[in-house]
Amino acid sequence: MQSPLKFFAFLFLGLILTLGLVGCSGEPEKQPLRLQGQIFGTFWLATFPDDWSEDQAQQLEAGIIGELEAVNQSMSTYIEDSELNQLNQTEPGEWFEASDALFKVLAISQEVAEASEGAFDVTIGGLVNLWSFGPEARAEQIPETAELEASLAETGYAYLELDSENQRVRKLRDFYIDLSGVAKGYAVDQVGRWLQSQGVENYLINIGGDLIVGGERKPGQPWRIGVEVPDGTIQQAHHILPLVDSSIATSGDYRNYYEVEGRRMSHTINPQTGWPIDHNLASVTVDHPSNAVADAWATAFMVLGVEKSLEAANREGIKLLMISREEESWKTWISEPYREKLGEEQSQKLLK
Repeated sequence: MQSPLKFFAFLFLGLILTLGLVGCSGEPEKQPLRLQGQIFGTFWLATFPDDWSEDQAQQLEAGIIGELEAVNQSMSTYIEDSELNQLNQTEPGEWFEASDALFKVLAISQEVAEASEGAFDVTIGGLVNLWSFGPEARAEQIPETAELEASLAETGYAYLELDSENQRVRKLRDFYIDLSGVAKGYAVDQVGRWLQSQGVENYLINIGGDLIVGGERKPGQPWRIGVEVPDGTIQQAHHILPLVDSSIATSGDYRNYYEVEGRRMSHTINPQTGWPIDHNLASVTVDHPSNAVADAWATAFMVLGVEKSLEAANREGIKLLMISREEESWKTWISEPYREKLGEEQSQKLLK
């Protein structure tokens, strides 16, 4: 994970969660507890609908921050002595003993890389830096061809070896691992696990657009999550999704990018070509019990584009919603597993 991680997706929660709730008596209901802060170069927001004392709120905040900082220290490319940077400094062929958290994230990364046929690949950190989206301070410009080809030649998820029995990992090429496409989702999962260990049943955790919900917003009422119109000039909900005990991750090309001679350079790099993605898919939302898995697949789908993403999602049983640019309008796509979860009526509302 990069810290500061450039903010590339935002779920439109403000309007939905800050509107005053009115009960049957006409009196405003008590507002939920909200905690918020900054981590990984983006925001974190926690919402709790139940009654909490000031001491309890402070304990919740301290626990959440502790979980987030632990993930950051393990997986940031911006913290010089992070565990990930220690791994990145090892020589090819040298085994590195990994923590439970780092090994789990690398294992998830490799599983998604294999299933997506390389559309997700954490070994492209050098390319991310080369295109000015990593911790190295570089000019926002197209790299020299020779430099780009040399960096691409050093990548490849197949050259990252994991030893599950001894919980160790080694690089077989001299690449730079970047976990920005999966570690934020893992942090979401960790906060959710910690809250559950504390007996907290109803909550919403949102870290830079990746979120998990526990229980319900109110008895009998699911959490309602707005998926933003993929246009960096406005913040408006394009779809409203009901969520109960689930998590979603969103990725898009409309916030973290720069332009060179009128050409958009997205932060999402295609591991096969070494170039930023260049197609009409603007936003991807993945619904999955594991936010780390959802986060990784969201990145993979942004690389694959609409048609290949639908094929992969249907094959792998992934609940997927996509929004593509179609001339002057937007078009929504959903996978068959997501259609089955939502039901035909809700699916048709999304596809209109």
